[in-house]
Amino acid sequence: MSGSIVFLGDGLTAAGRWEEWLPTFEVQNLGVGGDTTDEAIARLDSVASMEPDAVVLLIGTNDLGWRRSDEYVVRNIETILVTLRKRLPHTRLLVQSVLPREREFATTIRSINRHLRQFAPTQHAQYLDLWPAMAEPDGELSAAFTNDRLHVNDEGYAAWVVELGPALETLFLHAPTTTAIPIQHA
Repeated sequence: MSGSIVFLGDGLTAAGRWEEWLPTFEVQNLGVGGDTTDEAIARLDSVASMEPDAVVLLIGTNDLGWRRSDEYVVRNIETILVTLRKRLPHTRLLVQSVLPREREFATTIRSINRHLRQFAPTQHAQYLDLWPAMAEPDGELSAAFTNDRLHVNDEGYAAWVVELGPALETLFLHAPTTTAIPIQHA
C-alpha cells in the first residue's frame, strides 16, 4: 500500500511522526499547533495545490478551547470536507473523530463526532471513530495516553496508529469517488 497523504489538523496532528509510522506512504504533515477549524479552512489552498492521493483530517479541539459550539465546529468541518471534495474530486478523504480531552468537553465532542459520522458519507469521505480506543468511560482522554488531558503522549499515538492503519488500508482499497452530494447551507 502506497500513495501520498496530507495530514491536516492542529497540534495533535503536527506532533505525530506520521512519516515514521506510515513508511509506505509519502506523507506531508500540515498540522499546526493551536489551529482551529477557521485556520484549517484558510489553509485549504495549500492542501489542494499538493493534489494528494488522500487527506487525513483531525481538527476541532482548539475550537472548544475558544468555547465555540458544537454547531460551529461541525459547520466548519463540513466546509472543509465540501471544499476538499470540490477542489480534489479524485482524492480520498478520511475525517477522524475529535479526540476526547477533559471530561467537561465530552458531551460537546460526542455531538460533533455524531454529526461528522453522519455527514462524512455525503462527501464520500471515510470516518474514523477514535473515541472507543482513546476515551475513558466518562468521556475524558484516557490517562494512559496523556499528561495534561489534552495532548497525546507516545502511548496515545501508538493507540491512534493502531486504529489509523486499518482505516488507511480500507481507504486505499477503493478507488476515490468523484461525485459528492451537494449540501446547501442556509
